[in-house]
Amino acid sequence: MDSLTQTQQIITFAWWLALGLSLVLYIILDGADLGAGIFSLFVRDEQERGAIMAAMAGTWDANETWLVVAGGVLFGTFPLVYGSAFHYLLIPLAFALWSIITRAVALEFRHHAESSQRFWDRAFGISSLTAVFSAGVAIGAVLKGFPMTSAGQVPTYVGGALRFLSPFSVWTGIGAVVAASLAGGLFVRARFEPHCPIRSRAATWVDTTFWLALAAVLVTVIWSVFAFPWASSKWLGPHAWAWVLLGLVTVYAVFRMRRASALGNDLNAILWLNLTIVLMWGGMMATMFPWLVPGTWTIYSGASPSVSLFTFTLAMGGFFPVMIMYNWYQIWVFRARINKLAAYAHH
Repeated sequence: MDSLTQTQQIITFAWWLALGLSLVLYIILDGADLGAGIFSLFVRDEQERGAIMAAMAGTWDANETWLVVAGGVLFGTFPLVYGSAFHYLLIPLAFALWSIITRAVALEFRHHAESSQRFWDRAFGISSLTAVFSAGVAIGAVLKGFPMTSAGQVPTYVGGALRFLSPFSVWTGIGAVVAASLAGGLFVRARFEPHCPIRSRAATWVDTTFWLALAAVLVTVIWSVFAFPWASSKWLGPHAWAWVLLGLVTVYAVFRMRRASALGNDLNAILWLNLTIVLMWGGMMATMFPWLVPGTWTIYSGASPSVSLFTFTLAMGGFFPVMIMYNWYQIWVFRARINKLAAYAHH
């Protein structure tokens, strides 16, 4: 599949960008929801925990749709990567899926259950934590690559069920939890009315997780320089100035996010954090290019045959603008701040 025509390569590259867009939108949108769920584990007031759920009740399902879109793009455009990567990541992705399902069930059941609200509150918080950790482990495992066999017509994964586990993948899981916790704290501050006590606790949470997230990013970058030749060759190569420039822009966005949060400009803080995430995600994709899975699949070797590629483009090309408009409309409709009286099942 490396012998694609120029047109096929352009379409493949475009779908690779679409895959990256789907994943970063999921990270930004549902990451805040998941982080708020992690924060709820440390909230003692039952009504405040319910209000955190109510704060995302109108948008969480649309936010999670971006994960389905990303899976669809991967399946439709890079089917061999989809099959082998899901085999390699079976355990962490299964835990992430179970966690997402449990979280959705908890959101709905908490609304109807009076005697077991505390149970569903804990299920919501713990499943948010395990979903983020499992996804972070999967990302770290992908960056390490995995072995393939070319026996037969379809290349397959040939490692064991636990090959995804490594000190680096566990670390990226921890880093994902820290980053989501920061986003969740900003989300809680932005969604609650100014007089609510939970906002001050969320501010303390943001202050703590900010420094933890900053440390996690620095450790991950330094670790990657020594662990991944495909990363260090780009970061320290002839175009190192471009990576330094990207780093400076990212640091500026982090500074503006921190300043906006300190001044109580909640929306600006979230927007600057989202810009930081986009810059780092774009930097990771540029570092990996042309690899989709470093050392295993390039975006061109894992692409669909030409007929399937064009058919998928015709069928799904217009889906992204519709999804983006739908997300924006939901966010606009449910933009108002709330207080703990808006908790699920409040009487």
